[in-house]
Amino acid sequence: MDLTGQVCSDSIGPRFYSGVGGQVDFIYGASRSQGGVPIIALPSVAHVKGQTVSKIVATIKPGGGVMTTRNHVRFVVTEHGVAELYAKNVRQRARALINIAAPEFRDELEKNAQAMRYL
Repeated sequence: MDLTGQVCSDSIGPRFYSGVGGQVDFIYGASRSQGGVPIIALPSVAHVKGQTVSKIVATIKPGGGVMTTRNHVRFVVTEHGVAELYAKNVRQRARALINIAAPEFRDELEKNAQAMRYL
């Protein structure tokens, strides 16, 4: 997920690592059903080739496909909290997502957000 709320869930850059799933259907159905709320829940980090990486990143890698757009996600949940993205501007979204990222990646995300003029 990037700092604007875009979700890339089937590839890392141009390399696919999973098939097309039901994420879009789930998010759309949750937003359209009475009382439904579109939520993306994810761990704040992943372990890749012996390294810990943040699942919340400044930007999606080039070639990565956006599975769920920033306009369809209302809440994002990690083990560090909840970010409400509905009706938020880019600055507010970036701040909320940095706040629920893994603590060891927050400074880097903050610097990247400032460089991109999100903050």
